[in-house]
Amino acid sequence: MTTHTILTGDTRTLLPTLDSQSVQTVVTSPPYWGLRDYQVDGQLGLEATPEAYVAALVEVFREVKRVLRDDGTVWLNLGDSYVSQPAGNSDATFSTKQTSNTGSHIRRSQSTITTNLKPKNLIGIPWRVAFALQADGWYLRSDIVWAKGVSFCPSYSGSVMPESVKDRPTRAHEYLFLLSKSSKYYYDMDAVREPHQTASLKRVKNPLAVKKLDKSRNDRSGLQWDGSPEVAKRWTPNGGRNLRSVWTIKTQPNPDAHFATFPMKLVEPCVKAGSRVNDLVLDPFAGSGTTGLVAMRLGRRFVGIELNPAYVTLAERDLAGPLFDRGSQ
Repeated sequence: MTTHTILTGDTRTLLPTLDSQSVQTVVTSPPYWGLRDYQVDGQLGLEATPEAYVAALVEVFREVKRVLRDDGTVWLNLGDSYVSQPAGNSDATFSTKQTSNTGSHIRRSQSTITTNLKPKNLIGIPWRVAFALQADGWYLRSDIVWAKGVSFCPSYSGSVMPESVKDRPTRAHEYLFLLSKSSKYYYDMDAVREPHQTASLKRVKNPLAVKKLDKSRNDRSGLQWDGSPEVAKRWTPNGGRNLRSVWTIKTQPNPDAHFATFPMKLVEPCVKAGSRVNDLVLDPFAGSGTTGLVAMRLGRRFVGIELNPAYVTLAERDLAGPLFDRGSQ
C-alpha cells in the first residue's frame, strides 16, 4: 500500500480531487497573512485585507470538511500580525512572524492593504479565522497555546525570535485550534497522556486514594469505579493525566532550506490523538512534509498538497527515505 502522496499545486484546486470522507485528521499550518510571497498569482496569504484572508481560508476548510470523516478532526496552527508604522514612513505596514511556512519574506505597505486598524494594533488573525470557521459550522473544541520553548531559567537557550519592542511583551506563542466536523469525534486521550504532577503521584501511591479519586470523578472513559486494576491504572504514573492546553515546544530548523519548520513535536500529539494506525492524515499546506513524516512514523498514511515545487522535492526526499533522518523521534 502506498503510504504517502504529495500533490503539487493550489490546495483550492487539488482538494476537490480527493475522495469524500477519506481523511481521519488534518494537521496543518496555512500561509500566514501578509508574510510570504511564493511568486504565484492568487496565492493564499497575500489578500488585501484580513477579512479577505479569513474568507479564503473558510472556503478552503469547507472543502476540507467534505473530505473529512464524520468523526474526524482538524488541528490548525496560525500566527498573528501587528499593524506597525516604521520610523520615517507615514504608511502603516504589517509585521508578521511565523515559523511554519516559507517563501520570500515581505512587508506590505498601506497602499496595498486596507484596514481600519490603527498602527500598533494586534490584528488577531488566528481568532478571526477560528470564529469564522465556527460560524461556518465547525465545532471549535479547543485553543491550544504553543509556547515556543520559553523558560525563565537564565541558562536556557530558547527558540523565541527577539523583537525590538519596548512597550509590550515579546510574543513567544502561537495558537493551535482543535476543530471537529461533528459533536462526537475520534479522540484518543490515552495516546497523549502527560506525566502526573508530584502531588498526584503522591496521592496514587495510596490505593485508597486512588479509589476515592475514581469514585469522585469516575473513569475518564466513562467506566465506573469497580476496584479493578484496569480502572486504577488511570491514576497510576503509567496512565498519566489528561493532555493540557499549553504545549512548550521549541521551533525546529531545517538545515536544507534554512528556515524554521512546523515542529515535529507539535504535530505528534495531534496525529496520535486524532487518528489510528493506517488512518489517512491530510496536510493541505504541506510545506516540507513535516506532518507527513510524523504520520508515517506513527504508522498512518499521508496525503499532502503544496504550492511550491521546491518544498515538494524536500518532502518527497524525506518521506521516501529513512523515517528518522530528520529531527528526533
